[in-house]
Formats: sequence, C-alpha cells, structure tokens
Amino acid sequence: MPPRSTGPASPGLGEAGRSPLSSRKKEIFMTRTFPSTLAGLALLGTSLGAQAHHAMDGAMPSTFTQGLLSGLAHPVIGLDHLAFIVAAAWLIAKRPAALRAGLAGAFVLAALLGTVLHLNRVDVPGSELWVALSVVLAGALVWTRQLAPAQGLWVLLPVAGGFHGYAYGESIVGAEPTALYAYLLGFVLIQWGVMVGISSALNRLQASSFARSAVTAGVAVTATGLWFSISQAAGLLTV
Repeated sequence: MPPRSTGPASPGLGEAGRSPLSSRKKEIFMTRTFPSTLAGLALLGTSLGAQAHHAMDGAMPSTFTQGLLSGLAHPVIGLDHLAFIVAAAWLIAKRPAALRAGLAGAFVLAALLGTVLHLNRVDVPGSELWVALSVVLAGALVWTRQLAPAQGLWVLLPVAGGFHGYAYGESIVGAEPTALYAYLLGFVLIQWGVMVGISSALNRLQASSFARSAVTAGVAVTATGLWFSISQAAGLLTV
C-alpha cells in the first residue's frame, strides 16, 4: 500500500534545502538593515572616540591605553577616512577571501608608512586635499559599479593609504613611544578589521542587491569626498 501523502512538499526548498524566504530575509537584512546598522556603529564609534578624547582633555595620549583608544577611534571619527574605508570595502568585495585580506593589508601598511613619514617631518603639501580626492575617486568607482581590476586596486589602495596615514600622523606627533606604538596598533587593527568585515558581509549579497546597494553607498561616499575636497581647496586658497 503506497504511503499516504501528508500534503504538498514545502514550497521553495532549493537543492541545498534552503528556503527562498530565508534567502529573501537575508537579502533584506543586507540591503536595508545592514547599512543602517553600519551607520549606527559609525555613530557609536564616533561617540566613544569623542568620549575618549574628552577623557584625555584633548591632550596627547600618554599611556598605552590612551594611545590604543585614540588609534581605534581616529579612522572612525574622521568621516573622510571612514568613507574611504567603506568604499574600499565595496571595491574589494566579490573577490577571494585571501585577495580581500591582502588588499586591505596593503592599504593599512601604506597608511602606517604614511604616518611614519609624518612623524619624521616629511612634508606632503595638500595631504588633506589628496585624502578628500581619494574619497571622491573611490566613491565614484563604487557608484558607477566599475569594479576595478585587482591590479588597479594594488595601486589605488596603497597610494590612498599613504595619504590617509600621513593625515593620521598629525594627531600623534610628539607622543611618548608607548602611546605612539599603541596608536599605530589601534589604527591598523580597526582599518583592516572594518574593511575586511564589511567586504565579507557584502560578499554574501546577490549580484542585483550588491549593485543596488553600491549605488547608494557610492553616491554617499562621493558626496562626502566632494564636500571635504571643496573645504580643503578653499582652505588652501585662503592661505
């Protein structure tokens, strides 16, 4: 006697037994909730960084803990720096994990070198303007969905990282060695972690969702870069 049917099979189960409904929920999370969560974390990081700054009365970090907190906060407090890191995460997404980690590492190491140059009194004229222009370029690449080839990113990210790192150095010039090394450790960890973390999350998006979210993110980053570029250019012209 054939087994009795208990009803139609559960609709929408794929080959791997995953429901399109759960996939849809993930897509909604990544395209709507995730950007909002990211923005919230950025605001939280800014708040924590500001609190750490006030806790030191605006003074130069003098201990390991103060240096570490300052290093962790600086790339998040600086909207231009954060905007570039977010855009870079989009640019390295949809690539193998090892390549994403390597590209993020190249940016961070170049930023470290840029900071060292600043600490050694090497003059880079208009460094803040170059930082802002790098934000515009990265945002435009994301906005227009022009995923640069890896070879191009191996050039773009280190060059931009050097300028961003040079700008970071301004806030730590003259610090004690312990605080300085902690600062460098902090900004290396936060930049690499945020860039790799966001790109890994973006990697889970379907192509259509990734493209839609890229437009929104790219426009926001480009607008941020333009605002900083105009401000920096105006400042240079009035000097």
